[in-house]
Amino acid sequence: MTRVTDPTAPRIAIVGATGAVGNTLIGLIEQRGLRYRDMQLVASARSAGTELEVDGVSYPVQAVDEFDFSTVDLAFFSAGTEASQQWVPKATAAGAVVIDNTIAYRMDPDTPLVVPQVNAHELDRRPKSGVIANPNCSTIPLVRLLRGIEQRWGVRQAVVSTYQAASGLGHPGVEELREASRAALEHPEEPYPAKEFTPSLAFNVIPKIDRFLDTGFTLEEQKMLQESRKILGLPHLDVTTTCVRVPVVNGHSEAVWIEAQGVVDRAELVEVLAALPEVTVHDRESPREFPTPATIDDPHRVHVGRVRVNPNNPRAFWLWLVADNLTIGAALNAIQIAEELVARGTL
Repeated sequence: MTRVTDPTAPRIAIVGATGAVGNTLIGLIEQRGLRYRDMQLVASARSAGTELEVDGVSYPVQAVDEFDFSTVDLAFFSAGTEASQQWVPKATAAGAVVIDNTIAYRMDPDTPLVVPQVNAHELDRRPKSGVIANPNCSTIPLVRLLRGIEQRWGVRQAVVSTYQAASGLGHPGVEELREASRAALEHPEEPYPAKEFTPSLAFNVIPKIDRFLDTGFTLEEQKMLQESRKILGLPHLDVTTTCVRVPVVNGHSEAVWIEAQGVVDRAELVEVLAALPEVTVHDRESPREFPTPATIDDPHRVHVGRVRVNPNNPRAFWLWLVADNLTIGAALNAIQIAEELVARGTL
């Protein structure tokens, strides 16, 4: 049990508790033993009244529009951007610190955008806005690798192609992929479900995540550039991305081409990556080893393979990375932010 009577332990609320990331947050609080003295679960009015268990205790889910945020010290928000825009100001005005898992506050200059393995120093003081932003699910594993590479060689450019799972749209995305895949196999002549993904994701790949911008890039692709620059403190970092949705239930993958400032030796590169916190390099011993969303054995680590230095340009190299987007890409990063806040006494 991580519920304690210690008055220094925070009172916690999870807003969006019934969603995919909310469910993952609850599981991680239990697994990692995050200490709290009170827990409240919150969601939209349509989910209110249901009950969920945390540490073996059943809690009713409360409606966000009726919830009193003055009763909590720390609120995790994972109910979507619109909900964060509406309710986060009310939570911070009531005195709560918010860890927000949406795009709503990521680029706000008064809000730190934090990956604890990269820029935990941002948590040394309570943020002016009262909010700590959780980055995009594909940005988090990328910057965790870029930090070590930048410190050793410097980064001139990164070109990234993402392969993002259906769970990036939560439970509805996963359910539609499963339903559409069954329909495609059983009745291939009929239209497949395509509400969450257009066109249907069943046996398909879609080179569009989020809306298109005037530049021709999508918002998801712009997020990865802007967020990487802010987290790493490199305002001129050159990152360009193509984000693709693939028919995988869970686990985002990325093919990453990086050009460094100096000549890179593969053996040293592997050792630099393997020394990073919570990173597994699968081809450390054999270049033929690689991770996939279906085979990674630890969702709490960034998994790397296909490490290749370009023989025609020894400053450039390729990486293949896989990370669980619901844990590392969302809930685990948020929990680790909370752990750092508690450790630093900045709640």
